[in-house]
Amino acid sequence: MRGDSVIRRFGADSSGNFTIMGAGLMTLVIGCTALAVDVGAIFADRRKAQSAADLAAIIAASNLSNAYNAASATVVKNKYSTSSLVAVDLGTYTPNSAVSPQARFVTPATGSANAARVTLKTQTPLYFARYFTGTSEFTITTTATASSTALASFAIGSRLASINGGLLNAMLGSMLGTSLSLSAMDYQSLINARIDAFDFASALATRLSLTGVTYSSILTGNIKMSDAIAAALATQQATNGPSQATIALSTISQAVSSLSTKVNLASLIDLGPYNGLTVGQKPKVGASVSVYSLLSAIAEVANGTHQIATSVNLGLPGILNASLVATIGERPVGSGWVAVGAEGASVHTAQTRILLTVQVGGSGIVPTVNLPLYVEIAQGTAALNVVSCSHPDVSNSTVTLGVTPGIVDAWIGNVSMADMTNFTSKPNPPAAVLVSVSGLNVSGRAHAAMGNTTATPVTFTYVDIQSQLAKTVSTRNFTSSLTSSLLGDLSLSVSGVGLPIPGLTSAVSGTLAGATSSIDQLIVSTLSTLGVGVGQADVWVSGIRCDGAVLVN
Repeated sequence: MRGDSVIRRFGADSSGNFTIMGAGLMTLVIGCTALAVDVGAIFADRRKAQSAADLAAIIAASNLSNAYNAASATVVKNKYSTSSLVAVDLGTYTPNSAVSPQARFVTPATGSANAARVTLKTQTPLYFARYFTGTSEFTITTTATASSTALASFAIGSRLASINGGLLNAMLGSMLGTSLSLSAMDYQSLINARIDAFDFASALATRLSLTGVTYSSILTGNIKMSDAIAAALATQQATNGPSQATIALSTISQAVSSLSTKVNLASLIDLGPYNGLTVGQKPKVGASVSVYSLLSAIAEVANGTHQIATSVNLGLPGILNASLVATIGERPVGSGWVAVGAEGASVHTAQTRILLTVQVGGSGIVPTVNLPLYVEIAQGTAALNVVSCSHPDVSNSTVTLGVTPGIVDAWIGNVSMADMTNFTSKPNPPAAVLVSVSGLNVSGRAHAAMGNTTATPVTFTYVDIQSQLAKTVSTRNFTSSLTSSLLGDLSLSVSGVGLPIPGLTSAVSGTLAGATSSIDQLIVSTLSTLGVGVGQADVWVSGIRCDGAVLVN
């Protein structure tokens, strides 16, 4: 009974309740305070780790050729171990607002890398939360992406060493599928006039009534050649106003207006990291091109058969007549003749083959010599080796290209049309009949090759870039004329049923030797009209951007 009474009194007694509740609440407050200390430490360490990751990403993007080591050194300077650097991924960053931030960085890079993503993993000690989590450390993972804006726009080829209106009309007209009658002054004006590739793509989108599309979608689409040339005309008018170049281009545009030939401009123009921009958005670095260069490049890809056939009459001494068949190969996938990009980007000329059948005037026992000349120039390449940015004075910046002219392979021989169009192998022609006289045939065969496979560095100063200065790189072993090299290797033989003619082969050799200079000029003029040179490559840089590496979303 007494025990029950004590229990009842204890249950009825309310004194000390607040003390008990206070003790319980104090335990909760102390626990929350302890957790707050750990959570605060985690947030503070996360901010510190994020700052280190940001710096490492910027440094890595500024040194894309040595990104991991650059990021690792930055991490160590910020008091983290090298093991905390989980990954340094190189990729392509496209500043396209139409794409979600997570999708703007793509790795591996599509083409040349222009950005770096750094992943950092660190550990923060837990002081009180370990009793709840069962672990003494909390893992913090941070990432940062930075994009480099050390970019340049550059181009290769499109040379025109000499201007002959008749030759240009015949060859350009053949490629376009029409007839032209422009003067040499018209062509000179087209060469001197320059427009921007971004403006050209925007004008093309306007002509096609396309809105909200990217530069890539415009350039990769199959569009009418007539629309491309009309867009070039619109850009020329907007950029340079009424001029002789505008009138000449308008004449060409009208000549092709009824043609339905399609072209894919991505094989000519590579806007690199700006391909994903919406048409109308123009970056700080432009891509200036000659109107004639753009026109001839469009004509080149519009020529569906990649074959040109025309007469070539330049009025050269010793040459009675000449006919031309030319074929143009495909450029490497993903490379045009003009590009915007970071270090590692490249441009290429198209592989070019010409077969000139030249009738050389002689005298005496050899009134004429029919000389079949085959010349093949392999793809020339210019790679963007270094974009050296000077901060804060950009005028001290330079761009260095590594330039390799196309290897030249030339023959005097019986090259067939099948040989001309088979780009999978080089011709190895038999001897060709050069002279037929009194039942005798004089046949000849010769071969000459020149070129080097090592790139030559060519540096452009800021002044060179601003003035659009073109520089020429020649093959190192190009020490004599191409015709002289061929004639030095020429092997002649006589066959037939006629009576022997003393001095026949000597007369043939002498006739050809006397026309060496004219034959050289004929080859050079023909090739330069097609945008290439014998053992040479022309390159230029039209723009540079040096904003440095910046953090991106």
